[in-house]
Amino acid sequence: MDVIETARLVLRNFRASDGADLFAYLHAPRASCFLSSKLNDLAAAETEAITRSRSDEHIAVCLKTTDQLIGDLFAMPEDDTISVGWNFNGAFSGQGFALEAARALFDHLFVARKARRLYAYVEDHNIASQRLCERLGMRQEGLFKEFISFTTDQNGDPIYENTMQFAILRHEWQRQRSLGGLTPR
Repeated sequence: MDVIETARLVLRNFRASDGADLFAYLHAPRASCFLSSKLNDLAAAETEAITRSRSDEHIAVCLKTTDQLIGDLFAMPEDDTISVGWNFNGAFSGQGFALEAARALFDHLFVARKARRLYAYVEDHNIASQRLCERLGMRQEGLFKEFISFTTDQNGDPIYENTMQFAILRHEWQRQRSLGGLTPR
């Protein structure tokens, strides 16, 4: 993937050296959709960083000043449509990093990769991700009731979650950018 720089961040491919920083937030994922990505130890995190380094679908989000990994984005192409998402270290929340990184990624996907449509799935209880989608100009397209299960109850039965789908089209993104509605933070 092409390296993308913002005022405070660098978006790049993962490196083997990102293992410890990846472990810092994936040893206990905050969003249930990342429970399957939970890492049990540093060795698993180092292996995962190497695996992610071989894919342009996983994007490391690093502080520009230190190159410290503070989160990641993903962009999974399906023809001219791309599934996007984000996962950030909670120690860096509230500073606008996710918005800054996602805006830069969206620009890249719509301009360089010529995506027609981007969409994201968000659990109905993940208010922070819902707000991020809205700040990115995405609209809610639907709510899937009991769509997926990431955990089980005490009896081993799946606990299904309601999932919202947000999306934005290239022409909507371009219009918002031209009106100054998506200026960097």
